[in-house]
Amino acid sequence: MTRLRAVLAAVVVLLAGLGVRAFTGGVFAKYAGVALYAVLVYVLVLVVAPRLRPLPSAAIALAVCWAVEFFQLSPIPAELSERSALARLILGSTFNAPDLLWYAVGVAVAYAVHAAVTRRGGEGPRGVPRRAEAARS
Repeated sequence: MTRLRAVLAAVVVLLAGLGVRAFTGGVFAKYAGVALYAVLVYVLVLVVAPRLRPLPSAAIALAVCWAVEFFQLSPIPAELSERSALARLILGSTFNAPDLLWYAVGVAVAYAVHAAVTRRGGEGPRGVPRRAEAARS
């Protein structure tokens, strides 16, 4: 995946998250938001490392999401969230065990899309575009 595609995907996911918050509510909005947060983390991993394959991308994204959630067991995220809306969006404030499942759901969806795009479209081993791979042969 190219860095530009990853950035565009991040924008789409962010807009989807804002749409879920604006047009839905309740339990659906909460857990859809958690899953979309995980998708966003996955895509941001690809912004940083666009040639990363799907499985390592998924592992890193899930580890980051779970680390943030477990960090909420300490008082630090709640304190930071009181002072900053950005900290509240990134870190949350309170631990919620079901979020761990919904992070995994979001990462699984992102993994499936990334794997399908990688297989179908045009990336060979190590994320190198097939055109470049063919030119080297």
